[in-house]
Amino acid sequence: MSDPFQLKQRLRDKQQQHLYRRRRLLESAQGARVRVDDRDVLNFCSNDYLGLASHPRVIAALQSAAAEMGVGSGASHLVIGHSRFHHQLEEKLAAFVKRPRALLFSTGYMANLGVISTLVDRNDIVLEDKLNHASLLDGALLSRGQLQRYHHNDVNNLRERLNALDGKRALVVTDSVFSMDGDVAPLREIATACAEQNAWLMVDDAHGFGVLGEQGRGVLDHFHLNTEQVPVYMATLGKALGSYGAFVAGSDDLIECLIQECRPYIYTTAMPPAVAAATLESLQLLQDESWRVEHLHALIRQFRNGAMQRGIELSESHTAIQPLIVGESGKALQLSEKLLQQNILVGAIRPPSVPNNTARLRITLSAAHTESDIEQLLDVLHAALQSFEE
Repeated sequence: MSDPFQLKQRLRDKQQQHLYRRRRLLESAQGARVRVDDRDVLNFCSNDYLGLASHPRVIAALQSAAAEMGVGSGASHLVIGHSRFHHQLEEKLAAFVKRPRALLFSTGYMANLGVISTLVDRNDIVLEDKLNHASLLDGALLSRGQLQRYHHNDVNNLRERLNALDGKRALVVTDSVFSMDGDVAPLREIATACAEQNAWLMVDDAHGFGVLGEQGRGVLDHFHLNTEQVPVYMATLGKALGSYGAFVAGSDDLIECLIQECRPYIYTTAMPPAVAAATLESLQLLQDESWRVEHLHALIRQFRNGAMQRGIELSESHTAIQPLIVGESGKALQLSEKLLQQNILVGAIRPPSVPNNTARLRITLSAAHTESDIEQLLDVLHAALQSFEE
């Protein structure tokens, strides 16, 4: 068979450049310790930040709802797929993040594509941080608006671009916690810059929801920002809440407009009702067991202090994402493999997920970890790094 798209060559190139990706086979529930590829390992590469993915109450809620409602939702929300569990979850999420309304999406990627392409047309400007998640950038491209990318977390550069709008409508879009760096956007300053030019601000809080703010209410609670300052708020449910899906929260007009016009929402089958029921239980656990957020932040401090004591240079992050930048993709893979030999699982992140020559270990911490888990990681990581220097 002919190969007009040069698939074989593309794959060979990735292998030669140490950019080829392989899927690991997970053989257990998510947790601090998992079984992967027939091996028991200490897991530091999951986004299950609060250890809720396999919580007994969450599992029981899913099982009970599945027994009552079945597995599939059967249709999109606007046909006959919008169950009472979906509706209750939207109401609970809106109340939790202190927004008038919320709307469920099947994935965060779909939410970002849908919101940006619904709000923006070809005459509008979309201003995005250079390190935004791919879904945010793709949303701007799908909208056919004029995409501009400002320097990472550089409010002065953003303000310069806003000042040059010349009366055009603008949507400013940023991650809250950047997924590969773990740093937090200066949202208060960004919101002020947007207000000065009557631009709307959209925040993707995928890695902040459940982790930052009072009781894990998210980055907007952390910065005390209201709906007027941040009209569009998106967060995912498959990370800190240990479930699946995403939601957008904002004004009644915003949510109603998305229901009426957002193509990824209108033309997608709703998430299974049992998943919504499980997420309701996760949200309740987030409030009932506030120690999880507190414990996670204690582990973050322990890890960073321990790394400093051992001379391990980390990126400037005080979130659950702790990157160790090593530069070359091949070196990142080797370091990840050295850790795996000691039964520590940490992913090697390489381009195009990160800029060239910034390949890294993306170490993620969870409330399911213990203090001894952190010490074990630090000791093994320190030894692995020293072996590279010998």
